[in-house]
Amino acid sequence: MSNFENTLSFAQQMDEKDPLKSFRACFHIPNFHNKTIRYFTGNSLGLQPKSTKDYIAEELEAWATYGVEAHFLAKKPWFSYHENLTNKIAKVVGAKPIEVVVTHSLTTNLHLLMVSFFRPEGKRRKLICEAKAFPSDQYALESQIKFHGLSMEKDLIEIEPRPGEHLIREEDILSKIAEVGDELALVMIGGVNYYTGQLFDMKSITEAAHKVGAIAGFDLAHAAGNVNLKLNEWGIDFAAWCSYKYLNSSPGGVSGMYINERHANSPQLPRFAGWWGHDKEVRFMMEPGFQPMEGAEGWQLSNAPILGMAAHNASLDIFEEAGMERIGEKRDLLTGYLEFIIEEISERNKAKCSFEIITPKDKTKRGAQLSILVHGAAKDLFDALTNQGVISDWREPNVIRVGPAPLYNSFEDVFYFGQILEKAI
Repeated sequence: MSNFENTLSFAQQMDEKDPLKSFRACFHIPNFHNKTIRYFTGNSLGLQPKSTKDYIAEELEAWATYGVEAHFLAKKPWFSYHENLTNKIAKVVGAKPIEVVVTHSLTTNLHLLMVSFFRPEGKRRKLICEAKAFPSDQYALESQIKFHGLSMEKDLIEIEPRPGEHLIREEDILSKIAEVGDELALVMIGGVNYYTGQLFDMKSITEAAHKVGAIAGFDLAHAAGNVNLKLNEWGIDFAAWCSYKYLNSSPGGVSGMYINERHANSPQLPRFAGWWGHDKEVRFMMEPGFQPMEGAEGWQLSNAPILGMAAHNASLDIFEEAGMERIGEKRDLLTGYLEFIIEEISERNKAKCSFEIITPKDKTKRGAQLSILVHGAAKDLFDALTNQGVISDWREPNVIRVGPAPLYNSFEDVFYFGQILEKAI
């Protein structure tokens, strides 16, 4: 949309026409500040749905009433509680129900998946990842390399932006995959880079990995609930994501796992096993010999964390009603408006400081986040925003991350972000 206007009346008109406008009322907007809060950190921790309290209270009541028998007598029996989430999260990530399960936490799931899918052997032992991945991914990959007795210098290949650039060129990823060839065991990349907000072409990366006989996996922490995913269609081997960012499902909440259907009936795949991944028809027979459930459920370990899943269920019901297509349409419009506001303010104030948006301008290469490189101002600019009620995110050395979440952020929020930013300058 090229006819944006940096006026309150325009923002209010956009909000009035917004087909998702009613969903803002489904969330608690923080009110701890003496200023009206403009919350732009859904890419770090999503806001709490007002329904979450009731969903959790239902399970607390079941616990109080039935104790352990709530596994079978609760309104939503705990024994199969995770099944309430399966179809809903499958729609969010573009997967078949057999390919997804909600369980554990994000880095735990990544390790469990790499146990199965990072199998260095002979000359095929190298792992390609993005440089400046989120630290937990860096640590996980480093520990996997060391666990297998491999060399960080020789066997872990990080793809960096070219000198003087902020984004990783996808052709550099694809060419490196081809270059490493039959020495490559795994490509493991964040679907959306947390720092720049760059969305990678997961389909092309997966195809390139498969062409040389390697496995393709992704951390979708900043992608799930944010961008329109088609994991099954793209043929990705595995992925994992958290639920507490764009999916609004409680701090440190449960994680999702995806394993492509071609691996669904592969009991020969090495894995770390636990009884919740065992064939549920005979689980309580307590017999030796692990029999994995079909599909992603076979990667579960322990009893389901019911309270975290209840919080996730509350949010997924909102996603079910809103639909990822409509969320995606508003995401692009809202993020485009934010980009317009920032660029206009930067041009008007360039004698004092300027802003360089390092997130791709192409809306097909980003989600609901803009990373703003600040030139000519230090962290005191960010602090001034915070003092005026803008909750955003600072990353060293001089980047402000702003994430307008379509379900609860408004165009008016974006307009006032611009007003406050200009005053802060």
